[in-house]
Amino acid sequence: MNHVLITGGAGFIGSHLVDSLLRDDSRVTVLDSFHPFYDPRLKEANIVAHANDSRFQLKRGDIRLPEDLAGLPDDIDVIVHLAARAGVRPSVADPIGYQDVNVTGTQRLLEFARERGIRQFVFASSSSVYGVNPRVPWSEEDNVLLPISPYASTKISGELLGHVYSHLYGIRFIALRFFTVYGPRQRPDLAIHKFARRLLAAQPIVFYGDGSSRRDYTYVDDVIQGIRGAMEYVDTPYEVINLGNNDTVTLTRMVRVLEEALETRAVIQVGAPEPGDVPQTWASIDKARRLLGYQPHTSYEDGVVKFVDWLRAAPGVANA
Repeated sequence: MNHVLITGGAGFIGSHLVDSLLRDDSRVTVLDSFHPFYDPRLKEANIVAHANDSRFQLKRGDIRLPEDLAGLPDDIDVIVHLAARAGVRPSVADPIGYQDVNVTGTQRLLEFARERGIRQFVFASSSSVYGVNPRVPWSEEDNVLLPISPYASTKISGELLGHVYSHLYGIRFIALRFFTVYGPRQRPDLAIHKFARRLLAAQPIVFYGDGSSRRDYTYVDDVIQGIRGAMEYVDTPYEVINLGNNDTVTLTRMVRVLEEALETRAVIQVGAPEPGDVPQTWASIDKARRLLGYQPHTSYEDGVVKFVDWLRAAPGVANA
């Protein structure tokens, strides 16, 4: 592994992966469209430190456009495909747009890998594929997937496309089901970041439901460890692997820990549950441990402190 293509590499998870790879002296090419789903200036800030690094190259482009893919370097060894239209709730409002980017875009990139002879492909899937499956913790061996959002369905489609290309063309395809990743640079639309900004501004936050919904929050550094393991994995041609923390946190606990870290109190308003939201996520990480040597080290409480430290030190981010 020497030259890595990261799609969506200016985003939250992608930029942390860029940092990690450059620390280890890999070459990195980022392909990012800087879609205005949230302020593109935040993505610019994520990677600005590498602008003059000869090992780093930024390509602005769209994974759906063959001409943008054609302009990428010829010596790529591995693809980490993080680019996607993100978010459960927005996908309910724009299912066609999500299908276009997340499914058509993934197939375009798989075609690119086939044509260039790139044999290692790591795909960012999502815990949302499990949907309302009541059997927890969720295991990759459980074939009962009950998605309830267009976003989730696109991620299942991406996993299945990967199986086709692995079978037909010998591309090793590793789908990583991320479980609610958080930490410095987290997207501002995600709950921890959004709630923290509202708490700092003394604005109310909305509970969609009674506060009992649960999420398996996973700190970004732990996820990067899992991605790096998947990039180097060679034992089988196709795998689907959970990357979570194996610790499910209620919405009530999530806010309480934020209050403690920010030294403030939340004003809570209660709203009806949103379409597409699942009541819980909870990862079994036995397979990730076995195949990737994955071991998350950051508790939710410690991760929130690190996130808050970043938020306070980043002028303007809290108001983005």
